[in-house]
Amino acid sequence: MLACVGLYGLMNHSVARRTSEIGIRMALGARANEVLSMVLREAGTLVAIGLVLGSLGAAIAARAVQRLLFGVEPYGLLSLAASALALLAAAFCAAYWPARRAAHVDPMIALRHD
Repeated sequence: MLACVGLYGLMNHSVARRTSEIGIRMALGARANEVLSMVLREAGTLVAIGLVLGSLGAAIAARAVQRLLFGVEPYGLLSLAASALALLAAAFCAAYWPARRAAHVDPMIALRHD
């Protein structure tokens, strides 16, 4: 849950920081759904890389602490899948709502943001 909250904060900050860029894109003629899909695609790429690296790290860590686990599988695929799904859902929400809000802002207001 802590990772989901941190991921949400990071993605929300990232999209909020790009408000002026999104305003310029909107002023140059980009539609709201194009901006939304751009942000979701970039967030999806980052999340996919993070999930792959995190899964590899979890597998290495599970192997390292395998002798300390008594009565527990070191490679719990169900728990890994559930945590990956939770992080994926948090990342989607974290990218979707701020991007939707930024895509529907008047371009002149977004350009004056800085």
